[in-house]
Amino acid sequence: MPTEIQIQNIAQYVGQKVTIKGWLYASTRKGKLMFVRLRDGTGMVQGVAFRPEVGDDLFDLLKRTGQESSLIVTGEVRENERAPGLPKGFEVGIEAVEIVQSAEEYPITPKDHGVEFLMDHRHLWLRSSRQWAIMRIRTTIKRAIIDFLDQNGFVNIDTPIITPSAAEGTSNLFEVDFFEDKAYLAQTGQLYNEANIMAFGKVYCFGPTFRAEKSKTRRHLAEFWMVEPEMAFFDLDDLIDFEEAFVTYIVQTTLKERRAELEFLGRDLAPLENVTGSFPRISYDDAIERIHKIREETDDPELKEQLKIEWGDDFGSPHETELTKQFDKPVFVYGYPTQVKAFYMEPWPGRPEVCKSVDLLAPEGYGEVIGGSERMSDPELLIQAIKNHELPLENYDWYIDLRKYGSVPHSGFGLGLERTVAWICGIDHIRQTSPFPRTLNRKTP
Repeated sequence: MPTEIQIQNIAQYVGQKVTIKGWLYASTRKGKLMFVRLRDGTGMVQGVAFRPEVGDDLFDLLKRTGQESSLIVTGEVRENERAPGLPKGFEVGIEAVEIVQSAEEYPITPKDHGVEFLMDHRHLWLRSSRQWAIMRIRTTIKRAIIDFLDQNGFVNIDTPIITPSAAEGTSNLFEVDFFEDKAYLAQTGQLYNEANIMAFGKVYCFGPTFRAEKSKTRRHLAEFWMVEPEMAFFDLDDLIDFEEAFVTYIVQTTLKERRAELEFLGRDLAPLENVTGSFPRISYDDAIERIHKIREETDDPELKEQLKIEWGDDFGSPHETELTKQFDKPVFVYGYPTQVKAFYMEPWPGRPEVCKSVDLLAPEGYGEVIGGSERMSDPELLIQAIKNHELPLENYDWYIDLRKYGSVPHSGFGLGLERTVAWICGIDHIRQTSPFPRTLNRKTP
């Protein structure tokens, strides 16, 4: 009896008769040979049917079977270093085929399709080998995030999706009708995590967050997943050290477990292999000086215009891209102006115009993947900050309470899953890192 296997484990079955349940990805006929590429969700393998061996009926059945038909294939596993697939180097000598369902004419063909067409057919585009590889990598990154936090004493606490108030400004909120009362989809779970750390010490939430920014850039989604660790008795230096170890673990784990998928995507692995040891750390002040110098030295008038910036401005994509070109690994930028950051960040000692914030910028032009800070621990400072941001004080009564009953220095950050996947995969646009992305002009499929 043949053994039913998953393609990802095919190397264990060389010389054995196996059964694979999956879908027909593509097929090519060369005389009396039919080459079919089979996928089963765990991998892809080449199947070979030789007409004199399988007979006319089976050979003709394979000829008639359309792309993405579901089928059950039985045959012997052979090594063949030239055989394409994931994993590479194996093929199945087809002996029997059962068609589960013969697919209609498949709308996505090997020809080039426009991005909008592919996004309209996202439910089918996910079956393509590139999208499959990206989602496999995403899953590994997500698991690495959880494993690292769990192994370092963090407790996973879920935070609300529906909130009564803003956490990071009121201009990018999705408003919802909450039983005839006004509420919002959460921008972050951080404020609730600050309550959780007073009970558990170190916590994290990991779930969808929402931003109503009317942005069409390659870095923005309206709905995305974010992990948000929060730690009691952590100052800014502790936070930076932790983020460094966290990101290193994520990247190195992905390299170890998904090297084949990364190579299939054509990712240059050298920059990822360099994500070890200490990351460079520069202040916002230093970053501004570096950008001014780059702008002065460039002969590109378009870049010169894009790099216009004054102290107190936040960085845009061109600024982050040019900054990261100066380093061969991720770089921390700390000490941003208070005016461009959220209200809850601790002021820099002796410099109230600066807050104890830090962003981690990924290399190769991918920009910010982590934003974090030391949080305010003094209730009076927090009350004043809320007033300065013209936020309704009554919505933050409980948040202020946290500073009255055993307040401690504490810090936390948010890491965007999709931005991290885009960086590690080397993808140009973030929409390919989400199974069903939600952007300014897209809410289907």
